[in-house]
Amino acid sequence: MAACQFRRAIAAQVSRVLDRPEDQLIKSISAVPVYKKQPSADFQLFVSSVIERGQDYPRPDTQAETQKLADKLRPDAVVSEISTGAGTVNFKINRELLAKEVVQQVSNDGPEYGFKSELFSGLAKGKTLVEFSSPNVAKRFHVGHLRSTIIGNFIANLKEALGHQVTRLNYLGDWGMQFGLLGVGFQCFGHEEKLRANPLQHLFQVYVQVNKASDEDENIQKAAHEFMRKLEAGDMEALGIWQRFRDFSIEEYIRIYERLGVHFDEFSGESFYREKFQDVLKLLKDNGLLQTSVKGTGVVDLSEKGDLSSIATLVRSDGTSLYITRDLAAAIDRKTKYDFDTMIYVTDKSQETHFRHLFHVLQLMGFDWAEGCQHVPFGLVKGMKTRKGDVVFLEDVLDEARSRMLHNMSAAKTTKELEDPDDTAEKVGLAALIVQDFKGPLLSDYQFNWDQALQNRGDTGVFLQYSHSRLCSLDQMSGSGVLKSLNPACLLEPQAICILQHLLRYDEVIKKSSEDLQPKHIVNYLLVLSHLAAVAHKTLPVKGSAPEVAEARLHLFRTACSVLGNGMRLLGITPVSKM
Repeated sequence: MAACQFRRAIAAQVSRVLDRPEDQLIKSISAVPVYKKQPSADFQLFVSSVIERGQDYPRPDTQAETQKLADKLRPDAVVSEISTGAGTVNFKINRELLAKEVVQQVSNDGPEYGFKSELFSGLAKGKTLVEFSSPNVAKRFHVGHLRSTIIGNFIANLKEALGHQVTRLNYLGDWGMQFGLLGVGFQCFGHEEKLRANPLQHLFQVYVQVNKASDEDENIQKAAHEFMRKLEAGDMEALGIWQRFRDFSIEEYIRIYERLGVHFDEFSGESFYREKFQDVLKLLKDNGLLQTSVKGTGVVDLSEKGDLSSIATLVRSDGTSLYITRDLAAAIDRKTKYDFDTMIYVTDKSQETHFRHLFHVLQLMGFDWAEGCQHVPFGLVKGMKTRKGDVVFLEDVLDEARSRMLHNMSAAKTTKELEDPDDTAEKVGLAALIVQDFKGPLLSDYQFNWDQALQNRGDTGVFLQYSHSRLCSLDQMSGSGVLKSLNPACLLEPQAICILQHLLRYDEVIKKSSEDLQPKHIVNYLLVLSHLAAVAHKTLPVKGSAPEVAEARLHLFRTACSVLGNGMRLLGITPVSKM
């Protein structure tokens, strides 16, 4: 790709001077962000990292070494100018070559642009499992699961684009004491007609009622424990009730996932491991790891001193399983079934201790592959309300986003006539939710604000969609056919060079996200690209320009549109071509 071609050319020249292998130099060469006030540099070689790799300590004076290196380098067919910065050697690329290579490479690579970079040459590709979303069966899809769903979808998209074999897992909360309560609650408060009419809404109402009743009557809790005991014992009547609730739930969830543009390769659940957890307990006992606490619970000692100062509780005093017990069984079963290299769990940060204990117990059991297990935690969304007040269910949020976007689109003078306004509003509204969520660090809590999220001129998902549709419209108005050959000499204006230079950095941004699994790098990159395209759209007109100039600018805008759309899809956003 273009960035790699330029890095390689720079590395080759530096390699001859320093007598160092090119591959050792490549990752010290970085494209300069367009917002830095260094218009003469397209790439920087970070001399400090070169010195650290090439020489022993004490390290020589970096700035002196920088100037010494720069003095030995010469402009050539690729590099038109060489200068120095604070610890860097700066390389200005031949402008016409820059325009020609970037436009051509984006066109040739399509969705793979950025992923063919040499920055990923040493990347190990393997089997990756991503467990995300994981709502609780027999409850309506709670808004709290939105973050897990869209973050997990992004991670799966990114891993697939990097060449991993990805399996998307939805590990349903379909077992545990909540079913004991719900089973008893339906016997006390349930109505068959209401269940058939609106299954999850009625089950939610029943759950609220039985929870309140259990606070006032300890017999409800006892009955719930008994119902759960029957479930784990395989009682057919109890299992029949549970299966109906589970089937209703999955049918509802699939409908919501379609709205989100999310799919799964496997729906499993804690119930799959209601019997296999016994095998886990046996393995723990055989290895001398399972102990009985003074409360009668089964625990594993996680302390270094063996004094039970840190424990993981795996079994209740009545012998029933816990969440972590079933997670252990699930992890072991998945390793056997998929032989994964990496397994990623996406949940809120309140479960950090749970996963730390889970991975620790797996390692104590002798499973070295536990090192490939990773928890990606995220913070909470605060203040998410609809016009009706505080919001609980995800579908209400999606409906609200669509409704508000329909209103905004109908009020805007620039809105095009659309075949399906509802569908466009749905996609733009979802983009607003995703970008609002992805702009900052995943671990941070954030305050949700509808007005901010739905602005069409700020750093929002609406702005990304607007930018993409505007670039598509420009292409369509110009015939959207096959463009003729590009004359790169027609793309030397600063506004065009800024876009081309920004496109050079796409592989570096992807690399950052691949390392920390944070979507913020890609979101902020796409927002900058959209702003640069907006400026260029105003200052580099297509209509009324000489044919060769108009053709070159169409090449530029089509290139920007392609990368913008690719990045949006990576985030889980479906780009719209008209709005």
